[in-house]
Amino acid sequence: MDKKDIMYMVGALGIILIIALVIKPVMTGQPVNTGIAVPTTQPTVTPINMNYTNSTPQVFNLTTTIPTTVATPTPIPTWDKNVSSVVFVDPSTYGINFNQSMPGGTRIDNIPQNRSLTTIAKIAGQYSGTTQIMNIPFPYWEMWYTVDPFSDMGGKAQSLSSSAVTGPKQSGGSSTIGSAQVIQGSFSVINPTFSIQVMDADDPNRIIRTITPPGGLDSSLWKDTTIDGDYSGSTIIKDPRPWKERFFEGQKNYFFIINTHAINSYSIEIRVPSEYIK
Repeated sequence: MDKKDIMYMVGALGIILIIALVIKPVMTGQPVNTGIAVPTTQPTVTPINMNYTNSTPQVFNLTTTIPTTVATPTPIPTWDKNVSSVVFVDPSTYGINFNQSMPGGTRIDNIPQNRSLTTIAKIAGQYSGTTQIMNIPFPYWEMWYTVDPFSDMGGKAQSLSSSAVTGPKQSGGSSTIGSAQVIQGSFSVINPTFSIQVMDADDPNRIIRTITPPGGLDSSLWKDTTIDGDYSGSTIIKDPRPWKERFFEGQKNYFFIINTHAINSYSIEIRVPSEYIK
């Protein structure tokens, strides 16, 4: 056997060992047997000191102790229904000296408040219409308005009168049965109406308020009419004009939609506190 044959035999033997010791265990999922003993104990890892202020590690006890009893809350003291008497003490207890003069000041109520109003805009007319946009730069304002209707709501020159009711005349008697109250005059009724829609000019779909004269426009009730009450005696109804509306929202742009019917004239004033425009 020559040298070349020996080298072939050694190479074949090496291939067989690699297949038996490496390739086969890998394919079967078993650890590779290299013949080197693997230590069974884990190596000890020494922590590296990173120069913290407190290099000693903190130890936390994670054991939780569940209390077996719940503490009873302290009850709120109740009033014993007895009125306590508050007595006076020496003011020096609080560092107060009544002999020392108190600093003077000005009483707020010594200065009278200016409650007057100033008219900043006027609207006058007879028929329905829509106004131009106006700006009210103040947080509070009032609307004063008055309306003059055509005539009384009850019709023209109406009055009550007595009328006798008669029947067939009988012998020895009168044909008059009784009397009744009837209305004389025109029966055409006029119903004046008036309304103001306050609109937000920045949001035209928003109606801020719709205003109508309270109690209607029956001018016959405004002529110092006396109404007899059941218990409170008689009441004199006076002319309620001008009517007043208060607005606690301002600093906006507004326009007004006015609707009228059977109106002689109307007038509207926008007023603000005079102290706003000093």
